[in-house]
Amino acid sequence: MEPLTLFIGIIGNVISVLMFLSPAGTFWRIVKNRSTEDFEGLPYICTLLNASLWTYYGVIKPGAYLVATVNGFGIVVEIVYVALFITYAPRKMKVKTGTLVGILNVGFLAAAMVVTWLALEGEARIDAIGFISSALNIVMYGSPLAAMKTVVTSKSVEYMPFLLSFFLFLNGGIWTFYAFLTKDLFLGVPNGTGFLLGAAQLILYAMFRNAKPSASGLINTNTTNYGSLEEGGQREPFIPTPHQEIR
Repeated sequence: MEPLTLFIGIIGNVISVLMFLSPAGTFWRIVKNRSTEDFEGLPYICTLLNASLWTYYGVIKPGAYLVATVNGFGIVVEIVYVALFITYAPRKMKVKTGTLVGILNVGFLAAAMVVTWLALEGEARIDAIGFISSALNIVMYGSPLAAMKTVVTSKSVEYMPFLLSFFLFLNGGIWTFYAFLTKDLFLGVPNGTGFLLGAAQLILYAMFRNAKPSASGLINTNTTNYGSLEEGGQREPFIPTPHQEIR
């Protein structure tokens, strides 16, 4: 591996660790208030799934040990987040979150691992897991669009944390550059998407961080009807999972 590529990969892993830790403030707020408020648990469930898939990818691909280690760290962190969310969520949300954990983090993950292990071999197995993980990353990178809509509507950045947006931007940018150096489409497409969306979020943050929240926006974002959250009112953007490959 070229020294520049290795250096960019190491920097990317450092940023990925910081991304995993960036929601710590949100969960301190949840623990302190003993309530999940308007936050959604789905982003952390999906990040746990993605980290698990990329850990598997790092294990089965020769030389991809940094993929396995950084995402293994992510698995531990996301398990803590999900456990805290379930602990402090209302009963209805506990059931919903627990069901999603069973379907995605147990059922889907087990199916993906068993099918690829039994039906595929060598590069085909590695490519299949890489494709699944990249596709999931694109979906996760696109999820902040809901939060961005909320910011524009309410003129408030309360539910679009700056650190998440900042690390989304950094993570996407550094790994897009790494993908360019290694000519890796699995890395380039999802991280290029994340870089652009991260930049858009930072622009919105700069525009609305000192703006006075609109009355209509407050009505929409502070409702106690959790059903409204399921209709596109996701308050916390997905946390994109680092999956970068060191070759």
